[in-house]
Amino acid sequence: MTARGIIVAAPASRAGKTTITTALVAALARRGIAVRTAKAGPDYIDAAFHAAAAGKPSLNLDTWAMPPALIDALAAEATEDTDLLVVEGVMGLFDGVPGEPRRSGATADLAAQLRLPVLLVLDVSGQSQSAAAVVRGFSSHDPAVRIGGVILNRVGSEGHRALVGEAISALGIPVLGAVPRKDALALPERHLGLVQAAEHPDLKEHLDRLAETGEQWLDLDAILAAAAPLRTSQARRCMALPPPGRCVALAYDAAFTFVYTHVLDGWRRAGAEIITFSPLANAAPPDDCDSCWLPGGYPELHAGALAAAHRFREGLNRFATTRPVHGECGGYMVLGEGIEDAQGVRHAMMGLLGHATSFAKRKLQLGYREAQLLCDNSIGSAGTMLRGHEFHYSTLVEPGSDERLADLTDGQGRPLGKAGGKRGHVTGTFFHAIAQRE
Repeated sequence: MTARGIIVAAPASRAGKTTITTALVAALARRGIAVRTAKAGPDYIDAAFHAAAAGKPSLNLDTWAMPPALIDALAAEATEDTDLLVVEGVMGLFDGVPGEPRRSGATADLAAQLRLPVLLVLDVSGQSQSAAAVVRGFSSHDPAVRIGGVILNRVGSEGHRALVGEAISALGIPVLGAVPRKDALALPERHLGLVQAAEHPDLKEHLDRLAETGEQWLDLDAILAAAAPLRTSQARRCMALPPPGRCVALAYDAAFTFVYTHVLDGWRRAGAEIITFSPLANAAPPDDCDSCWLPGGYPELHAGALAAAHRFREGLNRFATTRPVHGECGGYMVLGEGIEDAQGVRHAMMGLLGHATSFAKRKLQLGYREAQLLCDNSIGSAGTMLRGHEFHYSTLVEPGSDERLADLTDGQGRPLGKAGGKRGHVTGTFFHAIAQRE
C-alpha cells in the first residue's frame, strides 16, 4: 500500500503546531495507525516529541539545507512500513530565506516538492469570521501548495467555533478539528525553545492527555482521508554526510542530545557502527572506536558535572592523541578551555581547543549557515561545501589561537568570516552540519 502524507502548518509561529501535531500523532498511534513523523527545518526538539508520540524516530526535512534528491530519498525511506507521514512545519507556512526558488527552507517548498496537502492550524483566539480571510489568502497564495483542511486552535466556546467554522467552510475548505483553550496542554519552554522530550517530568501522562485531545477534538477519519499518496520524483539512496569513521563513539546523554536522525542513519547505511557513551556518567569514548563525535545539547546546564567527570576528560584526551574528535555547538563548547554558566561561574572543560564560551553573556545566534571547510576533518575534506545552521545563546569570550575550521556565510550568502577550530585531531564549531551542498 502506498503511504500517505500530510503537512501541519500555520500562518505564524506559536499557533500551536507542535501541540496539535503531537496530539494528532498520539491519537492515530493509539488507533494502531503506523505513523512516521518529520519536522520541516533544522529543529531537534519538536522532532523528539513527535518520536515519543509515534514510537518511531522522527527526521528533519529542510529544502534550504538538503538537496532535493536527499529529501525525496529520506521521505521515501520514512514511509517504508508506514501508513501515514505527518510533517510539522516551521514558522509560518511561507516563511523562508529569499533566494533560489523552492529552496528557501519554507514549509510551503516542502509541500510543493512532496505534493502533500497542508493542514493549516489557526490560532483563533481574538477573532471569529476574520479567520476565513486568512484561510482564503493562504489557499490562493501559491498554486503549488494546497490547503487540505483547517484545524482551529484555542477556541473559546461552541458559539465561537460555529462562527469561525461556518465562515471557513463557505470557502470550500473543510474544518477538520477545533481544539479549546487548555493551558495544561502547553509544552514547557526554556532558552532554546521547548524542554527536551526526555526531560519532561511526566511525558507519558502528557502524551496520553494529548492523545485524548486528538481523539476528542480532531476529526481523525477526515484527516486520514485528506492525506495524499506520497510521490517522490527520486527515491535513490543519498547520504547527507560521510561517516567520520567505521566505528563512531557518540556522546549521548542529557548534555549531548542534538544529533540528526538522517545523519546517523546515513552513517549506518554506509557501514559505520555507532556506539554511544555518556560523559555525564563519567564515561570515556570506547577505545575500540576510531572517531568520536560530541553533538550539541545543553552543556551549560551541566557544566559542573562535566568539569568533574575526570574519566571522561582523561579518556577523551587519550583518544584525541591518535583519532579524530569533533564537537558541534554544545560539543564544541565542551572541547574548549571553559564554559561560564548562567551565574557567571567558569567551569574548566576539556582544553582540547583554545576557545572559551559564556552562557552568562548571552547573545542569540540563529540562522542557516553555508560552510566551506578550510582543512581535512571529520565532516569532510578541505574545500567541501556544507549546509546547516546555528542556534545558540552562548558567546565566544576567548577565541583561542587554533587553526580555523570553516569559512561561513549566512543563508543569503553574506560572509560571516572564519569560525570553529582545529588542533591536531580535534575539530569543533558552533555550526550544525545538515548535508553536503549539491
